[in-house]
Amino acid sequence: MPLINPYLDIPVFDDFAKVLDPSIYRELPDDWWVGTSDIVGSTKAVEAGRYKEVNMVGASVIAAATNAIGHSDFPFIFSGDGAAIACPPDKVPAVRDALAATAIWASEELRFDLRVALVRIDEIRKSGHSVRVARFLASKKLAYAVFSGRGISWAEEQMKQGHNLITPAPSGTQPDLTGLSCRWSPIRAEDGCNILSLIMLPRDDRARFDRCATALFGILEQDRRDSNPVPESGPDFRIGWQSLRLEALATQGTEGSKLRAWCKALFVSCVALFLFKTGRNLGDFDPVHYREQTKLNTDFRRFGDGIWLTVNCTAPQTEQIETLLSDAENNGDIWFGIKQQDEALMTCIVPDIAKDSHLHFLDGADGGYTAAASICKAKMKKLPTQPDHAELAST
Repeated sequence: MPLINPYLDIPVFDDFAKVLDPSIYRELPDDWWVGTSDIVGSTKAVEAGRYKEVNMVGASVIAAATNAIGHSDFPFIFSGDGAAIACPPDKVPAVRDALAATAIWASEELRFDLRVALVRIDEIRKSGHSVRVARFLASKKLAYAVFSGRGISWAEEQMKQGHNLITPAPSGTQPDLTGLSCRWSPIRAEDGCNILSLIMLPRDDRARFDRCATALFGILEQDRRDSNPVPESGPDFRIGWQSLRLEALATQGTEGSKLRAWCKALFVSCVALFLFKTGRNLGDFDPVHYREQTKLNTDFRRFGDGIWLTVNCTAPQTEQIETLLSDAENNGDIWFGIKQQDEALMTCIVPDIAKDSHLHFLDGADGGYTAAASICKAKMKKLPTQPDHAELAST
């Protein structure tokens, strides 16, 4: 008999504000595992202008793991310079190999020290934390995982302390990063607006965090599209040298050589540019529908033991948000970090261009989440005791 996947049995919800409702979450089984990752020194990399590479490596962890065990079948979350994924015990060997291969690929091809780790959920639970998951329906064909219980944060903190680490694979090992790309043009803020990358984390009183989060959502809802930065018709396509280079590096393992990977990336990009500019279909691929679906499938808002947003905001909205969060932080309710930028960047995982379940991760074009996390970390260091928010520790 086929194994039951408890993650897919969790009912979906389509109102993002419900991430604050504890009743939507389900505990993952004790024998499941959590894989975590982060780039050591990501803040310095972003400051050096390598934010596109940082995002690509962060998303590569998800691409490698999901290529190994199944797209959208298991919960994961992207955090800019890393990611986390949960899986059942029978998938652990495949996930372990995928993470190990991605670590050596990131080191050899992009000179990043990518930490990766695996830990069982029963070990997380012994620490007093849990891994609770819900499924946010971004579109009819795609649901993103949201996490609570601070179990993911605890697992990341253990990784950063040197526990549960996975040794990188032997030199030359290539992960399967099929579908990983970053072909879209940077998404510019609308006239009179800017792109905010925002992280908001709870402190000691979750009810006070929830009240602040509800007020924050109310400000974002002043825009009819909930401040989604992606244009109504979807993002624009372009061919860029850096995007081609990163895509070639990601696919050279499956293509057999760097030259073949470069040639394929260039050819596919040229065909895609023609289709997006002309609006013509190619077989089952409809470029107009694909762009519209990309807008729906973009995770410009996520929840992982806190709120992570990359949003398009007017000047009045930005002022309201900064006032709200500053007051809440001064009252001891939250921690927050904000980075204002002119553009957002999209990194994609597209297993099949003819299906509507392609994934798109959004971050600020000036290293938004990494910068916002650094601001949070600096504030939290000023106090002798902090809550468990390990996802900030690598910045």
